[in-house]
Amino acid sequence: MDLVLVLKALVMGLVEGFTEFLPISSTGHLILAGSLLDFTGEKIKVFEIAIQAGAIFAVCWEYRHKIASVVKGLGSDPKARRFAANVVIGFLPAAVLGLIFSKAIKAKLFAPTPVALAFIAGGLVILWVERRARANPVPARIDSVDAMSPLDALKVGCAQAFALIPGTSRSGASIIGAMLLGLSRKAATEFSFFLAIPTLLGATVYSLYKERALLSLADVPLFGVGTLAAFASAFLCVRWLLRYISSHDFTFFAWYRIAFGLLILASAHYNWIVWAD
Repeated sequence: MDLVLVLKALVMGLVEGFTEFLPISSTGHLILAGSLLDFTGEKIKVFEIAIQAGAIFAVCWEYRHKIASVVKGLGSDPKARRFAANVVIGFLPAAVLGLIFSKAIKAKLFAPTPVALAFIAGGLVILWVERRARANPVPARIDSVDAMSPLDALKVGCAQAFALIPGTSRSGASIIGAMLLGLSRKAATEFSFFLAIPTLLGATVYSLYKERALLSLADVPLFGVGTLAAFASAFLCVRWLLRYISSHDFTFFAWYRIAFGLLILASAHYNWIVWAD
């Protein structure tokens, strides 16, 4: 195997894992990283989606006891059934809209300017939400993912669907949307983690099946390196984020998004980076 390709896959996996669950858009960072590394093409687009599985396995491992208790309780525990139903309900809006609009989104929005504008717009929304929360501190209506209703889950799922726009951030859309709906910062973040499981695994399986003609057994080591790197970095990131939100808001990420979006615009305008297809 080409060592340079392995190193590129490793870097891309680390980028995926460190950005997937932060409100800063893993897609935008992968687009930029792939362009910088000259790691592009149709097969690499499949690679970028497939390695999301590594990030999801990290969440599954971190919440393995919760997931196991829900699975065991599906037959007898109403609380477990409601939680599982809420995850499915929250997953549906992005799944349905993604199937309908994915081709148009890829054709029109996977470019530096739309991605940069989504970064900046998302940052401004986060700043507005956090300043609104500080100006009008109100106790959270829902302090635990187990206290959510199906309607709450559907609304958060609709918020997550905004992340179909590259650069928006799936985690950012779902967390900030959930906070606007009255979830505590911790409950919003944890439900975003759980929503990621069917959303990203579904995208991974669908992409691998749809583009199977592009792939061969020779690609397994490369995909494996990226997936393992994504697992390790996502595991560290999830644990760090849970500690971070216990004493911080998301303002830092908002300013980061705005600065990063401006950098992307400048890089495209001055041709600092070749944004390959």
